Amino acid sequence: EVQLVESGGGLVQAGGSLRLSCAASGLSFDDYFIGWFRQAPGKEREGVSCIRHSIGVTYSADSVKGRFTISSDNAKNTVYLQMDSLKPEDTAVYYCAAVFELPLGGWSESNEYDYWGQGTQVTVSS
Repeated sequence: EVQLVESGGGLVQAGGSLRLSCAASGLSFDDYFIGWFRQAPGKEREGVSCIRHSIGVTYSADSVKGRFTISSDNAKNTVYLQMDSLKPEDTAVYYCAAVFELPLGGWSESNEYDYWGQGTQVTVSS
């Protein structure tokens, strides 16, 4: 059984930092793209960042470039999202997800991802 478990969310002031973790089990970590997505109330889910460590590939949304960094620890089957310089508009539920092949429409095509975690709330106060 594949499981993705997010952790690390919380309440932080604008300009602060958080590090999210996504622990994966039941899949071959090297074979999957692991993505971070977020969904704010009343908004569509959007892609934040994606990584496939085994081929040295990362992707990030323009809205988070220079502020968020995705990384992975294969020994721990865990992907991290380091979020710095947080803004109130970053407030959302953050999800990690896994897909075997990169979607034809691009890494942020969330409907193509096979497995999802339960999400972790990130709230940034102004």
